[in-house]
Amino acid sequence: MLTPADFLEATQWAAITTLALAGLSAIAFVAQWGIRFRLVGATGFMAVLTVGCLGLSFEPFTRASIPGAIPYTTVYDSGAAQVVITVPQTITEPQLEATLKQAASNLFKPGRLGPPGQIATIRARTIVHRLGGISDLVYVGQIQPIPDGQTGAAQTIRINQEQLAKLPKPKDLPAEEG
Repeated sequence: MLTPADFLEATQWAAITTLALAGLSAIAFVAQWGIRFRLVGATGFMAVLTVGCLGLSFEPFTRASIPGAIPYTTVYDSGAAQVVITVPQTITEPQLEATLKQAASNLFKPGRLGPPGQIATIRARTIVHRLGGISDLVYVGQIQPIPDGQTGAAQTIRINQEQLAKLPKPKDLPAEEG
């Protein structure tokens, strides 16, 4: 997979090519070559590619992998401060915490802008099906990029224990005693 450093190197080569085409276009205009307008088009296209490669060199493509996290799907993203992910019904508390951390690592980026004073929040939800064909959205946790005063962590994770207890237990885990 390409990294931002690879795109930065490609940007350098594309910039050199763009400058060379610009010089060739200038020579073509002075010499009245028939392909001078085609060279201008190629120069413009190379300039667009150069800017695109430069933009891709700023944002990493690699996703964080937190041990214990399970796959999630982003179901709502305002592009600013609100994100909702969906997790399986059988999620456990340690898996939920790891999944929220992974989602925060992947989704909390500097480019996320929101209204002043609004804190970015990722909420995790699942769907619980009741009798009669009724389905309920159950929000089981959330994470915000503000320091947690109790634990000293860089992010505040809130897990809704009451809602998490209502979820069905995984079949492969023994029921907890107590």
